Amino acid sequence: MSPPHSLAAGAEPYKDTPSPVSLDSSVFFSETTSSVSDPLDFFVVNVGGSRFVLSRELLAPHPETRLGKLARCTRGSALELCDDADPPGNEFFFDRNSQTFQYVMNFYQTGDLHVREELCEISFLQEIQYWGIDELCIAPCCRERYSRRKEQKENLDVRPRFEPEVGDEDFAGALCPALRRRLWDLLEKPESSRAARTFGCLSIAFVVVSVVNMVLISLDLGEDFVAALLFDALELACVAWFTGELALRFLCARDKCHFGRSVLNVIDLLAILPFYVTLAVEKLRGGSVVLENAGRVVQVLRLLRSLRLLKLGRHSTGLKSLGWTIAQCYEEVGLLLLFLAVGISIFAAVAFTLESDRPATTFSSVPAAWWWATTSMTTVGYGDMRPDTVAGKVLAFLCILSGILILSLPIAIVNERFSACYVALKAKEAAARRDTEEAAEGGVSVNARDARTVVVGDT
Repeated sequence: MSPPHSLAAGAEPYKDTPSPVSLDSSVFFSETTSSVSDPLDFFVVNVGGSRFVLSRELLAPHPETRLGKLARCTRGSALELCDDADPPGNEFFFDRNSQTFQYVMNFYQTGDLHVREELCEISFLQEIQYWGIDELCIAPCCRERYSRRKEQKENLDVRPRFEPEVGDEDFAGALCPALRRRLWDLLEKPESSRAARTFGCLSIAFVVVSVVNMVLISLDLGEDFVAALLFDALELACVAWFTGELALRFLCARDKCHFGRSVLNVIDLLAILPFYVTLAVEKLRGGSVVLENAGRVVQVLRLLRSLRLLKLGRHSTGLKSLGWTIAQCYEEVGLLLLFLAVGISIFAAVAFTLESDRPATTFSSVPAAWWWATTSMTTVGYGDMRPDTVAGKVLAFLCILSGILILSLPIAIVNERFSACYVALKAKEAAARRDTEEAAEGGVSVNARDARTVVVGDT
């Protein structure tokens, strides 16, 4: 069978629907459909209004694709592969993007799949999946750019599992639904009203006061009774606020189990729990040795009050983005720790071998060398341990250089994820503010989830 020739410009069946593919393309047949002797060898594909004449010979090397299956199927089963068909004219209709189909045609001609620079990667992926072409067929010249931009677009629509959707609480059928809805908006949606914004500012102020008070308590203020009394009063006021805030959230929440699994709520609980545990231990301890030992735990529990700083994550977009990034990049972080562990173990063992015979050496054991390798690979370099031999110094240089390279590997991924998370959060906040403003003006209400999707997609 001779290969098909280019379509003549005056061919009657196609003069009103010119194809976007070059007229010199070998996929076109020079004769009209009525002159085709064997309808199974040549057939017309109509993609989005653009018509193409294809041959079975062109599609034979790709039998796993949609058009490859169409070339081998019978007329009765053809409708399972296309949207519509015209059996007398041997024409098959596909309601798909005709511009993207140009690249599909190029794939059949050359065997390489290229990606348009201006095309959305997600849309392109959907198109080639429809035509049955695997994205692994993308040519090497486009593969890296396609993969990078595809990951960027996917990261814009992040939905962390640990982040509850505050607008999803449904109080229909619950006890006092109107009151619980107002309290929930006041506590969880600071953009919903002026009172909610005021409550959010007060919550931030109490966190700041609590942290400052914790710092002042650690200072040596002598026997100043007034200062001690003031610090205790501030501590009690802050704990009372945090306890009341958490209790109100718990009472308003419809799904208590989902509320308890939220990371932000766990942080709120850990921020106040040390105070009550410390208070209970101090009240109960006496002559008992067990309680006396438990009293020593009080100092450790007091350190946990620093967790109150994490409460700012409820009101800070940056801290939320950081939490999302850590949750999404746990594989990259684990890989980084693995690389560091391997490097530390190797360099520590070699350093101990090189330096252990030196008099008064600080490399007294392999665990001691682990500390040196850790500070060197992380480029901290405390200077408490250093090699004395020339070989040891060369090894230290290699250790530091390896640490820089290992630490820099996942930085680009983490930074990209953080940027995507931050953009997504800002988009959600902008959509929520827009919904609130429209509701306040009495306009048409817009679904918050749809609005977020639009904003994120435009970004």
